[in-house]
Amino acid sequence: MAIDDSIQVPATDDDQPVTDPDPDPAPKAEPAPSPKAEPDSPAERKAGTDTPSGWRSLRPLVLRLHFYAGLLIAPLLLVAATSGFLYALSFQAERVVYRHELRVPVGERTVPLSDQLNAARTANPDGKITSVRLPSEDGATTRVLMTSPKVEEGKSLAVFVDPYTAEVRGLLTTYGTSGALPLRTWISELHRHLHLGESGRVYSELAASWLWVVALGGLLLWVTRRRASQRELRRESQSGLNSPSKSSSKRALLLPEAGAAGRRRTLSLHGSVGLWAVTGLVLLSATGLTWSKYAGENITALKDQLGSNTPVVSATLDGGTGGAGGGGHEGHEGMEGMENMPGMDGMEGMDGKDVGVDLAVVAARQAGLDGPITVTLPTEGKGYVVAQADNQFPVRLDSVAVDPATGAVMDELRFADYPVLAQLTRFGIDAHMGVFLGLANQLALAALALALIAIIFWGYRMWWLRRPTKERKLSAGRPMPRGAWRKVPLTVLLPVAAVAALVGWFVPLLGISLLVFLVVDGALGLGLGLRSRTRTARAGRVQP
Repeated sequence: MAIDDSIQVPATDDDQPVTDPDPDPAPKAEPAPSPKAEPDSPAERKAGTDTPSGWRSLRPLVLRLHFYAGLLIAPLLLVAATSGFLYALSFQAERVVYRHELRVPVGERTVPLSDQLNAARTANPDGKITSVRLPSEDGATTRVLMTSPKVEEGKSLAVFVDPYTAEVRGLLTTYGTSGALPLRTWISELHRHLHLGESGRVYSELAASWLWVVALGGLLLWVTRRRASQRELRRESQSGLNSPSKSSSKRALLLPEAGAAGRRRTLSLHGSVGLWAVTGLVLLSATGLTWSKYAGENITALKDQLGSNTPVVSATLDGGTGGAGGGGHEGHEGMEGMENMPGMDGMEGMDGKDVGVDLAVVAARQAGLDGPITVTLPTEGKGYVVAQADNQFPVRLDSVAVDPATGAVMDELRFADYPVLAQLTRFGIDAHMGVFLGLANQLALAALALALIAIIFWGYRMWWLRRPTKERKLSAGRPMPRGAWRKVPLTVLLPVAAVAALVGWFVPLLGISLLVFLVVDGALGLGLGLRSRTRTARAGRVQP
């Protein structure tokens, strides 16, 4: 997000030279703006000859949009960035706050999974087990997820069981596929909807809708400004000065300007940090929109049209007796050794109705599902679903369905067989949630959130430094001048308007808010114009 550009100086609204030698000038009278919008510097004149009706005519419009979008959406982005920063830190905070529930001393051998589930049922007799997450490493607890009348809809009660002794270590509410515990859940809900429920989601969707617009607009303004500055330096070199090197050009683009002060330094920090952060900000915006309310529906519909929705393993039983017709799955017929599995004595299912969760895990392991796994227990007409839950690169996210009557694998779904767009969506969402690459992912999110907070601060500071006069301490920076769109040729304006309309339809909150801004801004412009003409007419009548 960016609010200002040093092209604007405090005493005027007009688009000033990109090579302004005085970044923080003293108040003084400025020349009236040129009605023909002629270039104000050699750099701009050169740029104008390169693209006489392209970027130079479009730049004031982009600058005005960037200014107002940054100014008005920044508070929402600031809330999202601050809560996102806290969310990124909450993963490690959970390890400390809930250490008793999450960690146990490593034992010699684990007890059967069925015994651990029985311990969970005893701890929560009013609930029903829906799934179980096996320990991902030595010393970690088994997490048994259950329904409970004490837990609000959409969440589960997690019973933490010692896998070596079947001792229950505690019960906590959990939410989402990442298994967020109460601390992270609270921060996540703050980030998602400000604890306002469904209506609060408008805030996060509005922020995500505008984030990519502001970020890409700022990138375009920053890169073209730096290129114009370099062209000016090259022009000066033709007059006998040293020519700028390629390394100095790259440094000016990527790093803050050394020795700059005032607004010039603020802009340099704002632009260079924004350049480094822009890719991450656009990805956060895109992934955030995938699960938004309004734009998310359009994204889902588009994925349907492209046949790129995330596939799901089929666990439907065939006539209630088994998904593989009782014949098993290739390579797993009969499941040798099942009858000798520990913990199966007296278990329901040995009469052919349910082979038990331990044997379902054995079937999944034999099908190649190693590493951390989650087992979803059978429901009416459905079998076991065993899914890998390893988000570390290279990911292991395969899943299988197991017939509870025979222990045979009914269906397999390999992550490598996902449509490419479904794979990218999964990677993007996991990265947004901080679970894709573990600690490295979380640190990257925290750094990105801090960068956005700093960019917003510098943006507002530039706006503040653009106050009309130094004497008016409480005044605010002037906005970009109106009427920028009138200077854009129709051959450029019409395609831009068409793209804006299409994007506004696909991302509804972006389109609606942009339309509201245009209507309000136009009405204010008409009102100011009418007031100015009225004053002029009155002044003419007063003169003798």
